[in-house]
Amino acid sequence: MKIGPALTPSARETCFAIRRAVFIEEQGIAEADEWDDLDASATHFLCWDNDGPAATARLIAKGDVAKIGRVAVLAEHRGKGLGLKLMRAMLRTSKDQGFKAAQVDSQVYAVPFYERIGFVVEGPEFDDAGIPHRKMTRSLVAASSLV
Repeated sequence: MKIGPALTPSARETCFAIRRAVFIEEQGIAEADEWDDLDASATHFLCWDNDGPAATARLIAKGDVAKIGRVAVLAEHRGKGLGLKLMRAMLRTSKDQGFKAAQVDSQVYAVPFYERIGFVVEGPEFDDAGIPHRKMTRSLVAASSLV
C-alpha cells in the first residue's frame, strides 16, 4: 500500500475520478456541489493498494487548522482499513506541517469512524449537498499518538 500527496496532474485526476465514483455516481451529489475552487489550492492525497487506486482525500490550510475533506474510498476497497490508514497519513502530515488542529465535515453516518480517531463533534447537524453532516475537530498539539 502507498499513501501520499498526488503530485502530478495524472495523480490528481485519479483523485478526482475516485471522488466522482463515490460522491457523484454512488451518492448522487450534483457536479456543481462536488467541485469547487478549493481543489486548485488543496493538497490531494491518493491511496493505492495492490489492486490500484483505492481512496483519496484533500487537505486545505485554514490558518493553523488542517481542513480534511472529500474523504472517499472506492466501494470495492471498503472494509480493508484504508480509510483509517489514509486518515493517519493525513493527520501525521498535518502535524508535521505545524497545524494545531484538524477538522472534518463528516457525513452523519461516518461520525463514529472519526470519533474513534479522536475527532469531537462541534455544533449542530447541517446540510451539505443534501446530506446531513457534523463539523468535527481534533487537536494535533498534544497528540503523541495520532490514531
